[in-house]
Amino acid sequence: MKRASASRQRSDSYLRLWLRLLKCSNLIESRVRSGLREEFETTLPRFDMLAQLDAVGDAGLTMGELSRRLMVTNGNLTGLTERLVKEKLVSRNALPHDRRSQRVRLTSSGRKAWEKMALSHRQWIEQMFAGMKDAEIEQLHKLIGRLRDTVQSTAEKEMS
Repeated sequence: MKRASASRQRSDSYLRLWLRLLKCSNLIESRVRSGLREEFETTLPRFDMLAQLDAVGDAGLTMGELSRRLMVTNGNLTGLTERLVKEKLVSRNALPHDRRSQRVRLTSSGRKAWEKMALSHRQWIEQMFAGMKDAEIEQLHKLIGRLRDTVQSTAEKEMS
């Protein structure tokens, strides 16, 4: 009887932790989404795409690479890319060896827009975490990294 009770308490702890992580994630994402909308009249998917393109520099990414990095379908990505091309934030060019594949890159206007958004994004995140001490941030970072590794390991075991 004692063993079942302890197991139940541990399971309840897992659920409470998951709900707390989810709530924090939702609150942070909501703040970022509203900031992007209010300050830049843009969306989180657009921000994420510009971030991915900025990270790789002038080399850009193929549509397939972008789709994998952003974890979206090619259909969703095509519409997003078309809008950003029209706004001259990204360029899209066919690959010389495969005319069906396209490489997407930030334009100079896109890079400037990204830099402004990234600065504001950094400030929003800093504001949200400002109430925590440096040691707490470091400890939380390590613990969440450990959780990520555990979750990833469990998922890999389930797939094999």
